Amino acid sequence: MCNVVDFNTDEYHYKLPVIYGTFCEKAINISQLRENTGFITFDPGFKNTGITKSSISFIDGEKGILLYRGYPIEDIINKCSFIETSYLILNGELPDTAQLNFFSEKIKKFHHIHKDIKKILYNIPNFYHPMGILSSLTYILDAFIQCLQEEDLYLHLLAKLPILAALTYRKKIGVPPSHADRNLDYISNLLKMFFSIPNQSYEQNPIISDALNKILILHADHEQNCSTTTVRLLGSAHSGLFSSISAGISALWGRLHGGANQAVIEMLETIFKNGGNVNKWIEKAKNKKDPFRLMGFGHRIYKNFDPRAKIAKKVAENVIQQLGISDPILDLAKNLEENALKDSYFVEKKLYPNIDFYSGIIYQAIGFPKDMFTVMFALGRLPGWMAHWKEMKLNREPIGRPRQIYIGYKKRNIKK
Repeated sequence: MCNVVDFNTDEYHYKLPVIYGTFCEKAINISQLRENTGFITFDPGFKNTGITKSSISFIDGEKGILLYRGYPIEDIINKCSFIETSYLILNGELPDTAQLNFFSEKIKKFHHIHKDIKKILYNIPNFYHPMGILSSLTYILDAFIQCLQEEDLYLHLLAKLPILAALTYRKKIGVPPSHADRNLDYISNLLKMFFSIPNQSYEQNPIISDALNKILILHADHEQNCSTTTVRLLGSAHSGLFSSISAGISALWGRLHGGANQAVIEMLETIFKNGGNVNKWIEKAKNKKDPFRLMGFGHRIYKNFDPRAKIAKKVAENVIQQLGISDPILDLAKNLEENALKDSYFVEKKLYPNIDFYSGIIYQAIGFPKDMFTVMFALGRLPGWMAHWKEMKLNREPIGRPRQIYIGYKKRNIKK
């Protein structure tokens, strides 16, 4: 394998070093390009730009492979809890029993929210989207948490983000908050804080707990996506962890990113209200002149079936079957999926259902309202965001500062 590539123009002949990743991914190192040649690169959307070296997760979009710290997602989903996965992503190795117990108990120790944060929450209008509330309250947490050890900051967020999410949900539906229970595991606690009924003992449903555990694991990390890169960019400016995570939540809120799972259900509701003829809408999606797009199909990275989507599909089918759910929207989703996968247009363009298609269905089946779907995505992605912020800091990475190609006016004078 060559270690350099030649960069040739009419004026320059310059050799650029090549960097190789674990799986022989190749990158041309252009870090000194402008300094040595006066050139920069032009790469809209950073589609071909590597901004860091990372050991957290790996994707092979052609083969449909996803690894967390070297472990295939298929192994993790069958053998690990979300808390074990969070420990792995944050620390690089799976915990032993003592490490897992300490990690879990420390999270439970931080199961409290300052009363002033609750006052702020209860003064926010109910019509405001929960993602905006979660982002704002995450930023505000910084004023109320003083940690001597950085590691505790990560545990505070793992403890407090589910509480903020549940408080937001229960305020919106008009029921009093449900407090965390130290006797419950992480996922059961999360569900209790959301769905327990006042003055009634909470009964765990293992089917729902297992489904939520799996879908949060599938969200835990995904290389340099928009929200993760946002977290790293803020961190590179030496912004604090809470403000960086708050920015990541706002980035995830976007309809083309984490908000796609909400958009999937809204799309299905639109199709249902208009007669439920999925083939009609498939044809609309194939028409380039029609603005309609099938949400939840295709992925920027995967040119094969998203490995997370394969798992999420089984989870969705299992939870619907085991709970005996009969919902016309979920039936419509299954019909749409089956017909799209038979259509040559979608097959040729490799527009397979992605995780957003199935995660929305799972959240709907569990009982989360549409505007909480992306909030749940944020709770799943939290360990990945924190791991990237931590890695960026340990690597002492420089502040992010992209260049541009200026295409405006040349220097001109104001005429009066």
